[in-house]
Amino acid sequence: MGSTDPKKKTGKKRMTKEERAKKKRNRIILIAVEVFVLLLMLIALYIVVLYGKIHHEDIKDEDIVINDGIDGENDINASDIATNEGLGGHMSGYRNVALFGVDARDKSLGKGNRTDTIIVASINETTKEVKLVSVYRDTYLNIGNDSYNKANSAYAKGGPLQAINMLNMNLDLNITDYVTVGWAGVADTIDALGGVEIDVDESEINHLNNYQVETSKSLGKSYNKVTSTGLQTLDGIQAVSYCRIRYTAGDDFKRTERQREVIQAILDKAKKANIATLNKAANTIFEEISTSMTFTEITELLTDVASYSIGETDGFPAEQYRATGDVHGASCVMSTDLTADVLSLHQFLFGDVGDYQPSSEVQSIAAKVHSDTGK
Repeated sequence: MGSTDPKKKTGKKRMTKEERAKKKRNRIILIAVEVFVLLLMLIALYIVVLYGKIHHEDIKDEDIVINDGIDGENDINASDIATNEGLGGHMSGYRNVALFGVDARDKSLGKGNRTDTIIVASINETTKEVKLVSVYRDTYLNIGNDSYNKANSAYAKGGPLQAINMLNMNLDLNITDYVTVGWAGVADTIDALGGVEIDVDESEINHLNNYQVETSKSLGKSYNKVTSTGLQTLDGIQAVSYCRIRYTAGDDFKRTERQREVIQAILDKAKKANIATLNKAANTIFEEISTSMTFTEITELLTDVASYSIGETDGFPAEQYRATGDVHGASCVMSTDLTADVLSLHQFLFGDVGDYQPSSEVQSIAAKVHSDTGK
């Protein structure tokens, strides 16, 4: 569930054929991480229907920040929403949900945990297509309380509510719901399925075992050292540690390829599992997922779950607006033109946005980011 460390980009330019091919490959890799989190979200919903034991956090409408001019639904009172002239309602017919993956050291999924994964899932309620945008965790933004830091610090400081507000304030969105899962949920799912088949090579085995020490300590579990290379069955701690390797050739991009490999292995195992095994997997992780959705909302989503399909995915900041550098001594990702970046995001998620232009709030944040970063 880690983020990538993208190369510095300072403005628009015409991409070569090779650059376009590389971008396509990188997007395919990114899909793997996002599909994994979406899969866990669906497992979470399944758990609720079966057991009703999932963590539930009520988020009051009046505590959610939605920028002026953004058309909001999903339990937000229309009378509380200001609509700037000319913005229109291009998000009408879409349901936007925040997906968070946290580095929880225990079964607590609230504030105090940093988000390794931050994803906006936008559901077209007519076509059932789901588009996913991964917000890089080190992106320098307003973190939901008018202070500026890395995006993943919003959840740590204020839990899911502040993280939702961070997304709404910086991206002109109308998110009101979230799903959070921790690393323990991933490990326990794999264990409940009986492990996954992974081909470990010589360059990976030492790093895998080193990560097992940290992963097992943070999750409060014992670990079994991997002693040989080749195709083998990895348990939950081993597979999670394999996902986290970043020090071989390819760095973060290679890490996301490993995550994709583990995702595929989980899916392969799940397809072969019987109902009893799937029920065991669901029952195992019910304490490791948190959501704001009510039972009724979840069952409504599940009624049509077979109709949903994952469409395009992307990252934010977008590649043409993305840069990296130090801000107040910390290595950050930043958008070189947040206003244009947000407009591009809305066009990607919602298609025809009419005459929408990013709100004055986004423009103010963009000015502050530029002032602080020099980008």
